[in-house]
Amino acid sequence: MSGADPPAFESKNRIGVARPGDYATLVHRDEARGRAMATPSRTLFWMIVSLMVAPPVLGETRIDEASLPVGSYAITTRLELPHLERWAIDKTTTICLSGHAAGGHIPIPVLSENNPYAACTAANLAIDHGKLDYDVLCPGRGSAKAHATYLLGADHFAGRVAMVMGGKNMTMVEVQHAHRIGDCNSARRDTTTEF
Repeated sequence: MSGADPPAFESKNRIGVARPGDYATLVHRDEARGRAMATPSRTLFWMIVSLMVAPPVLGETRIDEASLPVGSYAITTRLELPHLERWAIDKTTTICLSGHAAGGHIPIPVLSENNPYAACTAANLAIDHGKLDYDVLCPGRGSAKAHATYLLGADHFAGRVAMVMGGKNMTMVEVQHAHRIGDCNSARRDTTTEF
């Protein structure tokens, strides 16, 4: 060992010589590690920024309204209750559908009697390859809610609306089968209800 060399240290874990450049090497490693740690921080920052920008977009669903049923339709409905499917009665109603779903408008209404969905709105509308899905949301805590699924055709549609009344634990299903019978401004207009 020469007089210029620092003393060698021996231990169970390390045998080596401390040199002036060793400290600089550790500092550079820490700086590199700091840059690596900044990447997740930046990622988190941009995720938060994107989530702050996204809520207006997430609440609105863009759909092709040209795919929605328009005109006067004869809709046959049946309300199915759990364990009472055999006793369901079919009812046919003629209504006029506008084909609009903007602003929370329900494109195909729930037609069962005594339902609380008249003041409710549609959300999460989606049309994919002739399949229409949307949720029916009512104002207030513990209020009624529903999920509607329809298969759309050129002049007909069929669907199911799973309904849960406010504060209840039972799901009722309204089954709908409809066919187009004409335009809303036809002579049969006086017997129809417009939606």
